[in-house]
Amino acid sequence: MRRFYPEIIPFYLYLIPDLEFVEESLNYYESVFGCHIIRLPHPSLYRWMRNLVFCDPPVAELYNRLNPVSFDYEDIRKLVWDAAGDDGDGYYGLGVRAADNINRWGSIKRFGPINQKQHKFYPIFDWNKQKLMDEIKGAGIKLPVDYRMFGRSFDGIDYRFLVQIKKYYPRDYDRILELFPLADMEIYRREKWANEKAKVI
Repeated sequence: MRRFYPEIIPFYLYLIPDLEFVEESLNYYESVFGCHIIRLPHPSLYRWMRNLVFCDPPVAELYNRLNPVSFDYEDIRKLVWDAAGDDGDGYYGLGVRAADNINRWGSIKRFGPINQKQHKFYPIFDWNKQKLMDEIKGAGIKLPVDYRMFGRSFDGIDYRFLVQIKKYYPRDYDRILELFPLADMEIYRREKWANEKAKVI
């Protein structure tokens, strides 16, 4: 994007605040690109709190009292542009490809790579995975640790992510449990189910 757009304001939407493995990657990219990356909460974080996902009674009571607000990507876009002192008419780019999954393919085919109404666009929508990897490698940029742990970007608190975070970043796992104390059950039930299935077979 830097080849074509002179002014870029990078921001990252965190699912859980202050995770070490996330901050390690963000600090690396700030150093590489020579700019600050704004950290803001992801709408999913507040949605999980409102829906009491993996919450025990004390945390559920706290979240009910807090009544976390609902917001979307357009709210975030306006916030970023307001903070930048702009008129708020800017667009934001997302690093997703049409080939990522069937839903993205269908959405991009239907609406195109530029969504005028939502002020967003997909600069690499038509790339395949190899072109993307070649571009990253050619720029001398490392992938975040996410790809070593999960094979993809961190984007949830289900088993795929929790089991790896617990293994490699136990302090981050404890941080997740502070906000969603019953997330441990996600690992327990998946592994118990796998063990029970193995016994049946």
